[in-house]
Amino acid sequence: MKIGDREFKTAGHTYVMGILNVTPDSFSDGGRWNELDAARKHVARMLDEGADIIDVGGESTRPGYTLLSDEEETGRIVPVISMIKSEFGVPVSADTYKSAVAASAIEAGADLVNDIRGLKYDPELAGVIAASGVPCCLMHNRNDKAYNDFMQDMLSDLRETIDIAHKAGIADDRVILDPGVGFGKSYENNLTAIKRMDELKALGYPLLLGTSRKSVIGLTLDLPSDERIEGTLVTTVFAVMHGAMFVRVHDIKENVRAIKMTEAILRG
Repeated sequence: MKIGDREFKTAGHTYVMGILNVTPDSFSDGGRWNELDAARKHVARMLDEGADIIDVGGESTRPGYTLLSDEEETGRIVPVISMIKSEFGVPVSADTYKSAVAASAIEAGADLVNDIRGLKYDPELAGVIAASGVPCCLMHNRNDKAYNDFMQDMLSDLRETIDIAHKAGIADDRVILDPGVGFGKSYENNLTAIKRMDELKALGYPLLLGTSRKSVIGLTLDLPSDERIEGTLVTTVFAVMHGAMFVRVHDIKENVRAIKMTEAILRG
């Protein structure tokens, strides 16, 4: 899959998507990178530590988050995306579920749209993605946690997302799927989504796993968000062993090392 100017394998290697939240209130790093110079230094560090793509988000999606206007969210992420593309030239993902924000981000140079709503929030977003030709990562999400059969319901929900993508004209080779750990799921559902992520491969698309510092780790280990690296690394190793294309993480160096070691063992 071509993302920006770089070719990514869809199988056989797990890449690292580095998280850059330019928000005042994200659950783990809110307020740390929302000044342009701070963002610049953090991007440089993430790339030095081995990040393959930078995911820029302007709206916190922590529980109880405040919905931003298109203008405010655009104002947060577009200058950062422009800076990364002009100064670093690396693939950049825009973490948004709003069509107007996505369109502005793509115009600024974003190479991928990372939609936590699976094309189900804004009916115009799929068309924006299709018209641009950029790839997209589509996450499983829903507004409630009422499942009859969790895995079957998740697969059904993702099939609906894929149907929206097809109808808009998004090509299959432009789609990555994300099981959506932490979104519309109970603690037990989140563990199941990780454990059984292999089953999503039946849909025919590469996978991204995003668990970095999330509550499923905090609840399991009884640890605050800034002490969840080890728990995150376990999920990263699991993602590599089950053939995920990407992991989306905060702590680049540690996750890159875990991936290298896991892949060496699998090759050995």
